[in-house]
Amino acid sequence: MENLGFGLTMTVLGMGLVFTVLALIWGMLNLLTRFDRPEAPVVAEAAPTPAVAPAAEGQLTPDEVAAIAVAVAVHTATLRREAAPTVRSYWPGSLLFASRWVAAGRTRQNQSWQRRR
Repeated sequence: MENLGFGLTMTVLGMGLVFTVLALIWGMLNLLTRFDRPEAPVVAEAAPTPAVAPAAEGQLTPDEVAAIAVAVAVHTATLRREAAPTVRSYWPGSLLFASRWVAAGRTRQNQSWQRRR
């Protein structure tokens, strides 16, 4: 019974220490995020903004064209990283173009295991 009491005491102390350290880290992060907030911009006198003529119907503004160009560039870069199916040496699931080593491994995985007698 003495060992059980010692074990429970160590468990409570260990878990208490872990959660206390986690609470301290959480508090420090909370404190740091409060100090690290961006400063509010200083508002100067309101400068008159130039009037921009509205775009004709069906035409895109330069900002919209720039946003579309950035989206296309990001999409193209993502596709290059994913390697299109035409780059693959064989289609997934086909045994026709797989090497003998891969085919033997697949066959071995699909067989049920039986104990040797």
